[in-house]
Amino acid sequence: MATTETMFPDQSDFDYDYETLRTTGVILAVIMFVSGILIALSKKFTKCVKSSSNSNSSGTQIPKTEVPPPAV
Repeated sequence: MATTETMFPDQSDFDYDYETLRTTGVILAVIMFVSGILIALSKKFTKCVKSSSNSNSSGTQIPKTEVPPPAV
């Protein structure tokens, strides 16, 4: 029978690499922050572009027709 000591050797010599962990965390935070700003700004700019594309090629507005609510 294997004892617990032979199955799991002493890991007291294990050290965490806090410098790499900190650097990776900062890099990921910057990437997520910048991508969030870009997503927010892209939605703002696409909304403006779509609203101005409702005109036809001659530059006049296409009239919108109202649909009456359905009768019950």
